[in-house]
Amino acid sequence: MAYSSSNGELLLVAPIAVLIVRALRKFLDLPARLPGWSRVLGWIWVPGVVLFFVALGLKLKMPTLVDAYWLGVLLVLVAALARVRDYRPARTLLLALLPFVLYKAVEFVLQEPSGKLPKRFEAFMDTTQGFAIIWVVTFIFIARSQKKNLEKERLLREEEDRAKRLIEVQNVELERLVAERTAALTRQAEELRTALTELRTTQAQLVQAEKMASLGELTAGIAHEIQNPLNFVNNFADVSVEILGELREEQARAARDAGLEAELLDDIAQNLQKIHHHGQRAASIVKGMLEHSRASAGDRQPTDLNRLADEYLRLAYQGLRAKDKSFNATLQTDFAADLPAVEVVSSDLGRVLLNLLTNAFYAVRQRQQRGEPGFAPTVAVHTRQQGEQVEIRVRDNGLGIPEAVQQKIFQPFFTTKPSGEGTGLGLSLSYDIVTKGHGGTLTVSSQEGKFTEFLISLPLNQAG
Repeated sequence: MAYSSSNGELLLVAPIAVLIVRALRKFLDLPARLPGWSRVLGWIWVPGVVLFFVALGLKLKMPTLVDAYWLGVLLVLVAALARVRDYRPARTLLLALLPFVLYKAVEFVLQEPSGKLPKRFEAFMDTTQGFAIIWVVTFIFIARSQKKNLEKERLLREEEDRAKRLIEVQNVELERLVAERTAALTRQAEELRTALTELRTTQAQLVQAEKMASLGELTAGIAHEIQNPLNFVNNFADVSVEILGELREEQARAARDAGLEAELLDDIAQNLQKIHHHGQRAASIVKGMLEHSRASAGDRQPTDLNRLADEYLRLAYQGLRAKDKSFNATLQTDFAADLPAVEVVSSDLGRVLLNLLTNAFYAVRQRQQRGEPGFAPTVAVHTRQQGEQVEIRVRDNGLGIPEAVQQKIFQPFFTTKPSGEGTGLGLSLSYDIVTKGHGGTLTVSSQEGKFTEFLISLPLNQAG
């Protein structure tokens, strides 16, 4: 069956329309944006085929069928674009098609049944068609550029969203890690607080142990030192009792010897004086013991440092002799005669002197036990005024202190004595008493195997 070329154009126009629609669906992503319209546009070829078979069956020659089909396709596209006008490239394409659709509508109205335009409109319509085509092409390129820009923006937003999600995940992980670390630090802090409490308790016990050890040294020295005057008191008392017995016997005789009685009475008087003297010495020692053991309120009193140093030198010496009867040492003193009284807490400074002197006697005894020929244990105490400072030097000729050890000797718990013979707090407490309690200095100089000398320097004018 033959058919006209005009009708045959429908079979060519329909595939073109399908290609245009497919490109538009892909360009605007209509299956996602307008799924219903996308399915309808997929059947855009059907009206063209229907018109073809209608014209063929009725043997119609209608050139305007092609323009009508085209106009219908364009109107459907305009309607679809209008539905997605919120998408900027769709608005641009809508703006691109409107002049062309208007042109096709005017052409459809003005053309004759033969499909030709009247001659008077041909020039105008040709110009309008050229303009419409240029307009469409121009805006298609604009729409493509917009889509590319939007795609870049979309990719950038997606990248930002991914980065944001990654940051959120990392933040969650960091918060978890921070929570775990905080919990761990809290546990550690609690353990440290517990350990600190235990350490402070232990430290207080050690300090108390050091004070008790100091008191023990003092008590041993006092006990040994007080033994001498007590022995004298007992001996002279016993002699006086014997003399009194002799005196009573003489008085009971019929022929009394007045000269002998007077001599016996003189002996008793002398013994009583000696008992009184040694009793005073014992009382003095007891008084010193009470002053040392009494809890100090920290009040400073003008103190004769010569007397204080001499007293603790003898107490420290006697304290060691109480432990080792065979030990003997030479005591040297060089006290400045014009030394002014210094305001100190005498019990605290006495504890410092007792510690230094006890260490000195320990050092010379250790050296003596090595059996060096001709070695004579010697401990010396010297005092002097140096400007606005009063100095007390405690020197011994014992084992000496190695140079490396001298840097640590005032550190808490550091000791060179064997385990069980020292707490390591004596020199540390002494250093604090001199420096923090009295604003002075405590230094050491020593030569290993030769000597050790501690220097206490106290300001004359103590800061309150």
